[in-house]
Amino acid sequence: MIKRILLSIVLLLVIAYLAVAITALNRKPVAQVCQDMELVVKDTVYAGFITKKEVATLLEKKGISPVGKELERVRTKTIERELAKHPLIDEVECYKTPSGKLRIEVTQRIPILRVMSANGENYYLDNKGTVMPPDAKCVAHLAVVTGNVEKSFAMRDLYKFGVFLQNNSFWNAQVEQIHVLSGKNVELVPRVGDHLIYLGKLDGFEKKLERVKAFYEKALNQVGWNKYSRINVEFSNQIICTKREK
Repeated sequence: MIKRILLSIVLLLVIAYLAVAITALNRKPVAQVCQDMELVVKDTVYAGFITKKEVATLLEKKGISPVGKELERVRTKTIERELAKHPLIDEVECYKTPSGKLRIEVTQRIPILRVMSANGENYYLDNKGTVMPPDAKCVAHLAVVTGNVEKSFAMRDLYKFGVFLQNNSFWNAQVEQIHVLSGKNVELVPRVGDHLIYLGKLDGFEKKLERVKAFYEKALNQVGWNKYSRINVEFSNQIICTKREK
C-alpha cells in the first residue's frame, strides 16, 4: 500500500515537472527593446553636417524611429533606404547590436568646390561630381567658383579640377577662387601673391600649374610675389607675365 502511495506521489511530481517544463518552453521570451540609437559619421574631417539629432528627427517624421520599439520589429533596410534619400548622405549602413541598440554608420558626401555663379545658382559640388544644396554646413576650406558657370561645365570640367585640388596640398592651399570667363576660360585667384593666374581652357591644367609653381620657385621668390598682376600660362611652354603698374 505504501509503495503504491509513493509511486503515485512520484508520478504526480513527474507530471507536475513536465507540465512546468512544457509551459516554460512554450513561453515567449521577453522581447528586447531598442534602448538607443548610435550614429557614426565618417569623414568629419572634411564635412560635419549630419548629426544624430537630425537623423533621429528624420526617422521620427517617417514614423520609423527605432527607439522604444522591439528590436525584432525594427527594419534596418527600411531605415537605410530612407536615410539614403538624404541629399547630404552618400552611403548608410544600419544594424542591431547585442546590447539592444541600433547602430547607424553614415558616409557623408564630401564637398570639394563651392559654386556661386553669375546666374544666381549657389551650390556645392561633391567628390563624385554631383550637386549638393548650399545649406550644407561645410567645415573644410573650399575654393569658390564664380563667373559664367554652367552646371554641366561644373559637373564635368570643374569637378576634375576640384578633385585635383583636393589631392594636391600645395594648390589646394593656394587657390582661393576659380573665376570662369566667357568661352569657359578660367583664371585663378591665389591666396598668396597679389596676382591672377590665367589658365585659359582647363585642358592640361596639371602641366600649366606645374609651370606656375616652377615660376613661383625660380622667379617670384627672387623678385617678389607682388611684382606681376597677371601670370598667363594659356599656351604651352611659355609664361606671359604682366608687370604691375606703379
